[in-house]
Amino acid sequence: MVHSILVVDDNDAIRRSMHKFLEISKYNVSSVTSAEEAIKFLINNQVDVIITDIMMGGMSGLELTEVINKNYDADVIIMTGYSSDYSYEEAISKGASDIVFKPVRFEELLLRLKRVLKERKLTKERSVMLEELNKLAITDGLTQLYNARYFYDQLELEVDRYNRYNRSLSLLLLDLDHFKFYNDTNGHLEGDKVLVRIGQVILSCLRKMDTAYRYGGEEFTVVLPETSCIEAEVVANRIRTSMENENFSPNNGEDVTITISIGVTEYLKGEEISSFVERADKAMYMSKDKGRNTVSTILT
Repeated sequence: MVHSILVVDDNDAIRRSMHKFLEISKYNVSSVTSAEEAIKFLINNQVDVIITDIMMGGMSGLELTEVINKNYDADVIIMTGYSSDYSYEEAISKGASDIVFKPVRFEELLLRLKRVLKERKLTKERSVMLEELNKLAITDGLTQLYNARYFYDQLELEVDRYNRYNRSLSLLLLDLDHFKFYNDTNGHLEGDKVLVRIGQVILSCLRKMDTAYRYGGEEFTVVLPETSCIEAEVVANRIRTSMENENFSPNNGEDVTITISIGVTEYLKGEEISSFVERADKAMYMSKDKGRNTVSTILT
């Protein structure tokens, strides 16, 4: 991978010699004469590291560093003729990754540039790893839906949003019918296939703003922001019908249909989240009592 470097210096001799040296060192180099030009350049160009003089006409290198740190994914190395500790501390506090003192020795600059690029790579790898770990912490490993712990975190956020904007919020609680019998008869691997498929079916019936969760075992929940109970019933029946049309062939045997019972409810202003979830659970058991493969609603 060839890294992109931007040199910012209003001294023509320094800028050109540095540009040439970095090109010889196998970098993709661009150069501009001011911080203002640098910002314009960054609008349409991705840069890994910016090497900028600290003192220039117009915006200073420190001011440029602050702008880059807030708005762009690039590291900054500052060049300065000042060798006091104060200048170094200020540069770092503005977001600079390193500082070199004039007159710049190109060999030293190259070493510092390589170090900054190495740290940049490690930081990105660390960010990707943390993102994956965070995803694992909130995701059910089998269905790839969100897990129960994340369900309560997100439901609390949605209730807060309801309280701010007074928009409808509905909840579905879904449970597979006779799943224990299916699991015991055909084995856990076949049961897992059903769980994975229902997760896919649920997602296929939702909008981008809706979220689905594996609540536990064969139970699932769906949070429907800005959705009334009547609208939520439509979503629930869409999921129920879609699942009813799915066929499973455990152990290459006869096709089997797995149905779901669904409870629907709408959030009531000021109620506890536990009451909200409990009402959806009661509605789901009402569907079980009706003979399963149906949708039931409890409003209060």
